[in-house]
Amino acid sequence: MSDRPSTPLLDRIAGPADMRGMSDSELKRLAGELRADVIHAVSQTGGHLGAGLGVVELTVALHAVFDTPRDRLIWDVSHQCYPHKVLTGRRDRMNTLRQKDGLSGFTKRSESPFDPFGAAHSSTSISAALGFSVARDLGGSPEHGLGDAIAVIGDGAMSAGMAYEAMNNAGHLGKRLIVILNDNEMSIAPPVGAMSAYLSRLYAGAPFQEFKALAKGAVSFLPPPFQEGARRAKELVKGMTVGGTLFEELGFSYIGPIDGHDLDQILPILRTVKSRATGPVLIHAITQKGKGYAPAEHAADRGHARGKFDVVTGAQAKAKSNAPSYTSVFAKALLAHGAEDDKVVAVTAAMPDGTGLNLFAERYPSRCFDVGIAEQHGVTFSAGLAAGGMKPFCALYSTFLQRGYDQVVHDVAIQRLPVRFAIDRAGLVGADGATHAGAFDVAFLANLPGFTVMAAADEAELMHMVATAVAHDEGPIAFRFPRGEGVGVELPAKGVPLEIGKGRMVREGSGVAILSFGTRLSEVETACEGLAARGITPTVADARFAKPLDRDLILALARDHDALITIEEGAIGGFGSHVAQLLAEEGVFDTGLKYRSMVLPDIFIDQASPADMYAVAGLNASDIEAKVLEVMGLGQIGKRA
Repeated sequence: MSDRPSTPLLDRIAGPADMRGMSDSELKRLAGELRADVIHAVSQTGGHLGAGLGVVELTVALHAVFDTPRDRLIWDVSHQCYPHKVLTGRRDRMNTLRQKDGLSGFTKRSESPFDPFGAAHSSTSISAALGFSVARDLGGSPEHGLGDAIAVIGDGAMSAGMAYEAMNNAGHLGKRLIVILNDNEMSIAPPVGAMSAYLSRLYAGAPFQEFKALAKGAVSFLPPPFQEGARRAKELVKGMTVGGTLFEELGFSYIGPIDGHDLDQILPILRTVKSRATGPVLIHAITQKGKGYAPAEHAADRGHARGKFDVVTGAQAKAKSNAPSYTSVFAKALLAHGAEDDKVVAVTAAMPDGTGLNLFAERYPSRCFDVGIAEQHGVTFSAGLAAGGMKPFCALYSTFLQRGYDQVVHDVAIQRLPVRFAIDRAGLVGADGATHAGAFDVAFLANLPGFTVMAAADEAELMHMVATAVAHDEGPIAFRFPRGEGVGVELPAKGVPLEIGKGRMVREGSGVAILSFGTRLSEVETACEGLAARGITPTVADARFAKPLDRDLILALARDHDALITIEEGAIGGFGSHVAQLLAEEGVFDTGLKYRSMVLPDIFIDQASPADMYAVAGLNASDIEAKVLEVMGLGQIGKRA
């Protein structure tokens, strides 16, 4: 790892107020030092690199021109906020980024007054900024900011419908609001759709560098003597480029495109907008993801997310594993079924690499669809595919499936359409923290009539669940699996369909039965090893299905044991709640059965390693061992190190 770079100007910055007396030339040098500092910091911790490097100049300019935190600066998605954190008093904690008790990888209200709104899901910034603007005009309390509201939104985030709902409302209200479209032609994956094409046309017709002195759409901000000449110049440019017609129709004054790395353009425009804007304004800035760091600039994802890396070479330090990741197992299983059945199609929302569907897209490009950051559309699009006779696999992270829940209910479940939901990143995910935890999908899917909900205990089970989903045409079906590597079990040559609603026995025992749903099964096995040393041999079963439940298995476990414990990587209201409902309906509790349900606690758990997060949740092997002893009346034991 390289030494920390020399940053004499940055060393003088305790907060944005220290930047406001700097000359423009000093701000340019500060931007260079800031970029080097961010590269060094992320090389030590890992994290989202490319997006932050792309907004270094914008970050410097915004904090130099606007009176943050009185002016509210909202980042969208906010993984580009690392330069912002450095400039707002958190530089000395950047070595804790995305670690337990450290800085969040996103903006977070509880972390700093300079983070007025938390964001780790996309396309929320304009809605939030409009809310701040209206609160300001209605006399909101001074401690919540009475200045401008500025939303910085990426072009990928701008593809989601929520951004346009907000812009439509903002244009109608006419409130002073500043939106900066950070257009780097790439979100996590290359952007897709008509919006991407529209943005490309805005600057493809003529090199915008030739017109960098001309802020199209900013005519109303100019002193009156210059307005007529500016209008004529604008008409000239309109003949050469498309112009921001869409944004203007939504009620925004459109300025751009401008070079988002040229402070000679950015600073005068921001100053003019700050001094003269009366209604909503959109500034369209062209940036380069990974700007200024060659290994990121040349990477396929422009350095979006990185583990710890060597600054000189860009080489990442990655731990080797003997087991494949769950995502890769899913991807290869889907490929195999796609080869046998041309009705198998795949849908994702801007996460082809993250969900493994990039492999399916390479092999079957006409059967793989990246809908952009548009989960609502992706779910209903999948419903239409199913209604049309295809076998759609809608592959989403658990945390992002939440964004399409109305469509899951209304367009899929009520119509009993056989959409196959492949739910990646189930459970606690580590460094991305609470915003990306897959905590709620079992609870919000298993309560829907006609839904089949599965969870894989290991990578071999995942292969069987993919096969089960392919064969299932009786209604919607979902299967969930975690982030990271599998447990290392031997994989079958091909998955085979499971009997719907049937679990499996893992080990026979007595006294206490443990019914596991999902990959906590490996922790149950470890707990059983510790219990065996005490002469305790629980029965262990893998439920496989949260819906429909294996009634015969559950009732047999309840009948033949003094106590039953369920365990899952999900929130209250999920698998354990359904088991409790069954036991209550059958009158099992009247027999004296002791029942315990181990679930994620009713809190949002901050980022840490997955093992540390599960320790907070009380779902590791030592916690399971302690729960067995407690239910047997043998008292608590201390957690093993």
